Amino acid sequence: MTSALQKNRPGAAFPFDNSYVGLPPHFFAAQAPTAVAEPWLIKLNEPLAAELGLDVEALRRDGAAIFSGNLVPEGAEPLAMAYAGHQFGGFSPQLGDGRAILLGEVVDRSGKRYDIQLKGAGPTPFSRRGDGRAAIGPVLREYIISEAMFALGIPATRALAAVTTGEPVYREEVLPGAVFTRVAASHIRVGTFQYFAARGDTDGVRALADYVIDRHYPALKEAENPYLALFEAVCEPQAALIARWLHVGFIHGVMNTDNMTVSGETIDFGPCAFMDTYDPATVFSSIDQHGRYAYANQPGIGQWNLARLGETLLPLIDAEPDSAVDKANVVIKSYGERFQAHWLAGMLEKIGLAGEEDGDLDLVQALLSLMQAQGADFTLTFRRLSDLAGDGAAEPEFAASFREPEACGAWLTQWRERLSRDPQTASERAIAMRRVNPAFIPRNHRVEQAIEAAVENGDFSLFEALLSVLSKPYDDQPGFAAYREPPKPSERVLATFCGT
Repeated sequence: MTSALQKNRPGAAFPFDNSYVGLPPHFFAAQAPTAVAEPWLIKLNEPLAAELGLDVEALRRDGAAIFSGNLVPEGAEPLAMAYAGHQFGGFSPQLGDGRAILLGEVVDRSGKRYDIQLKGAGPTPFSRRGDGRAAIGPVLREYIISEAMFALGIPATRALAAVTTGEPVYREEVLPGAVFTRVAASHIRVGTFQYFAARGDTDGVRALADYVIDRHYPALKEAENPYLALFEAVCEPQAALIARWLHVGFIHGVMNTDNMTVSGETIDFGPCAFMDTYDPATVFSSIDQHGRYAYANQPGIGQWNLARLGETLLPLIDAEPDSAVDKANVVIKSYGERFQAHWLAGMLEKIGLAGEEDGDLDLVQALLSLMQAQGADFTLTFRRLSDLAGDGAAEPEFAASFREPEACGAWLTQWRERLSRDPQTASERAIAMRRVNPAFIPRNHRVEQAIEAAVENGDFSLFEALLSVLSKPYDDQPGFAAYREPPKPSERVLATFCGT
């Protein structure tokens, strides 16, 4: 048992190259993790560790101590980041890392810089009377979802490790404690900019903007107006990201401004979920009681959040306030156009079209309307359409996606007529469609089954199996066909919960 925090123990080698700690002191609070009673390593993502240039052997040996926070590796400069944020539309001027501690940064083998952060590592000055800890369920959920998003090709933070702490955490019930190690291109959020803007600290906003440009968008240093160019640069990957969410039926659940990164990664997999039956009004998060962050609302919320970022940058964009607002509004307006272009391009790929014609949007929307009216499963319907594109004999299986199988006949006639003008062969089309229509997603009931087995019985076999299946979401994997299936009525998960 490790009874006290150990520092700078040899052999726990991370090639740290820390830069955020060089910003002014009011950007963060220096904060070491709090030691835990008896850490045990649930999972180490060895391929990711190798990509990051970490000492995998040292992590196998000392991983439980390192990833629990009991052992702070040499070169780490642990800190909790300050930020603010709009939470469900209401502004909180001070949030910050209340249960997360940034150990430091590493530069991977390709030259990209990444944060290494512990979640659930104990209280910080931003904990707001919280315990700074995490329960095992949210830790396993974040591990599963973040790695699933990576395998799906969607920009997201990654899972490096998960450990149990040997200590309980107290929520609505007593639960086993755990710590999650997250890897991100950075943890800078829209809310980070809001923290300084809310205090009238224009110098702080400028220092943060300069840091973001240097770290994420270095080419912008040569732009005529670097801060306007930064705003544009952040909007583009967000538009593409949220379009990708919709393409796979992902619902984030807490799209607060403190949960939107300026790097364009998906972050914070708390009450998130993947949609089963298609319904654009779908909400899973137990705290989203009015549907603010429903599936179909996500593009508009992305634009709203980015407008809040634009507000913080106005003094840097132009010294004349009206001119600054005009310039920022042009960027915000362009976001809608960018999102629509990304979304439609992806949806055309999902139905097998290599190019775009007038009327294609109507064809996509007609299918979605049919799916909603007929209670079709989102993922399964598109995967079966991929099969049908390569084999006309697969039509009965596709039709079975709908409550009334004959209801899809008229749409299929229109679809086939449109395909007749497309240059791809049937085989080429089916292969292309299978690359964008996954066979496997983290079905909510499967995630909950894996969590329940771990919490109730200390059994991580379902967790491991699910990770294995989700690592190849576009492969058929006949031996795991059951993982493709939607939940039975008794297995449906209607609400997901925030890990705090």
